[in-house]
Amino acid sequence: MIPGSFEYHRPGTVDEVISLLAEYGDEGRVVAGGQSLIPMMKLRMAAPSHIIDLQDIDELKGITVGGSSIVIGAMTSQADVMTSDELAAACPILREAAKVIADPQVRYKGTIGGNAANGDPGNDIPAIMMCLNATYQVTGPNGSRSIPARDFYEAAYFTKLEEGELLTAIEIPTAPSGQGAAYEKLKRKTGDYATAAAAVVLTMNGGTCASAVIALTNVGDTALLAEAAAQCLVGTSVDDAAIKAAAAAAMAIADPISDMRGSAEYRTAMAGEMTVRAIRSALARAGG
Repeated sequence: MIPGSFEYHRPGTVDEVISLLAEYGDEGRVVAGGQSLIPMMKLRMAAPSHIIDLQDIDELKGITVGGSSIVIGAMTSQADVMTSDELAAACPILREAAKVIADPQVRYKGTIGGNAANGDPGNDIPAIMMCLNATYQVTGPNGSRSIPARDFYEAAYFTKLEEGELLTAIEIPTAPSGQGAAYEKLKRKTGDYATAAAAVVLTMNGGTCASAVIALTNVGDTALLAEAAAQCLVGTSVDDAAIKAAAAAAMAIADPISDMRGSAEYRTAMAGEMTVRAIRSALARAGG
């Protein structure tokens, strides 16, 4: 289908974006890579009167790896995330995840900020950012503020972003020694959303799990932080019994719908299986 008519804007600064959002209110929508909004407009599921394109705003692009944190501009493409050797060395799970997001054409246009901010439960970045304890930097008519990724998602397509606000960057703490992370995703074909996926971050100390975080993709209304599952690993050597318990706890919070990817029962089981695989990969990377 063809989208409805709209007025196109291409501002050059964040301040201009905020001004346009304030002027047009509910009738204005920002577009980053366009991989979510444009299909919805074609299906007439979204019909904004004003499109505000972020492509010319250089301050929203780029990756900075510092001593205590990593900062990724919201308009950084998935392809840039995937090809940054510096980022891969500092936070390898992001390259791993970028490789399984959609397909090459989408990765060259889709942005990390758009994937994080959209609130789509099928998007991969939210669960990973929850695992990494990331913080979203947001700018709006009342200034700038920070929102923890773990507090950001409220329901499908509903987030903590307030009217007129824009996600500008993602900040991730630098990984400590002994940390390993992994993202395991099951999908039917290239380009599809996950049937189920799991992100895991482990920190090992002397053969014992000192901390763990587990989050699930596309088995609920939002990315799910599996806190009970993670606690099954803490204080253990992450042996088979602990991994089995963590997988069961992850499955307990999964609440997928039955769809073309499989029945709810199957997708729940796959959430458990992806959790097992991600734990084992993260453990190996943590030196366990």
